[in-house]
Amino acid sequence: MDYSRVSNVYRSGVESFLNLAFATSSQENMILCLCKKCVNINWHVREVVQEHLIVFGFVRGYKNWRSVREDDMEGMLRDAFNMHTQHEHVQEANWDFSANDFTQIGQSECDEEPNEEAAKFYNLLNDMNEQLYEGSKHSKLSFCVCLFHLKCMGGWTGNSFTQLLEFLSEMFPFAKIPQSGADMKKMIKDLGLGYEKIHSCPNDCMLYWGDRQNQEACHICEQSRWTNRDAENVNADEVEARSRLKPVKVLRYFPLIPRLQRLFMSSKTAESMRWHHDGRTDDGLLRHPAYSLAWKSFDQKFPRFAGDPRNVRLDLASDGFNPFKIMSTSYSTWPVVLVPYNLPPWICMKQSVETVMGGCANI
Repeated sequence: MDYSRVSNVYRSGVESFLNLAFATSSQENMILCLCKKCVNINWHVREVVQEHLIVFGFVRGYKNWRSVREDDMEGMLRDAFNMHTQHEHVQEANWDFSANDFTQIGQSECDEEPNEEAAKFYNLLNDMNEQLYEGSKHSKLSFCVCLFHLKCMGGWTGNSFTQLLEFLSEMFPFAKIPQSGADMKKMIKDLGLGYEKIHSCPNDCMLYWGDRQNQEACHICEQSRWTNRDAENVNADEVEARSRLKPVKVLRYFPLIPRLQRLFMSSKTAESMRWHHDGRTDDGLLRHPAYSLAWKSFDQKFPRFAGDPRNVRLDLASDGFNPFKIMSTSYSTWPVVLVPYNLPPWICMKQSVETVMGGCANI
């Protein structure tokens, strides 16, 4: 990958890579393309992958090819739960333990029950080691993660997703497929990075959060918190009755700090978070905000912040749109998107990264 893409050595290396990839991990004569354009997301046939690797080159950061969707599932779990150091001696010895062995190790270290985060990790590890069906090269967890990713990227509704799972379960009864979208969410929610629902004043005066989370009306404009005006008379102790009430406006808050921590916890993104300082080529061309005069001016104004390339630089953007494409309705969504500019341009503008860092308010 360090050779010129027009050299015979590079082209020979691409041929060797394709022979290995298609011999070990092809599906329907296609593999995940590792070019800078597809970044291991799109599936293509051999001819297309070969063309992409010669025209665009390998995505930066990959030295050894592997099927990331399956082989790196354990690495994803360890990054998500920061479990690299607890069993480091196992990894160094290159021993192959099953999920039950990991559970026994955790229990032998301490007779007490594992804490909540460790229990989540071991449960997901069990799902990762459980085959989707006998003889399958995919695990139950990888199937759920990949299928849920397709749901999110395709904008499927919850009902259509459940119907698909029911159909798959009926057609393939031997496979360990969740019965509904809710069952699948219960499994993968332990990976973290969820969001919080916070009720808001319809006039944007306040959030029902912290010390004011039990208020029934805005203390500034006195507007009701609920769409039902009689809801103000509901007793605060009647939790069941309150759960049936519909708020006028909801803010979906994606906690920022855990998402920034996750970027540095992952071995793949931690190095990329220093790209703006260590990886970019200073040839005078504007390829990234780090090349701009505004970036350089900020560095001069705040030299202490700029001195550590791990400090995170975020771009904030917001705009309103109607998610249902019906302009006559009063419902709208205002997403607030944060773009981490530490990352290289082929990563920081990806939808997955922006979605992880975003939030929205519904009206």
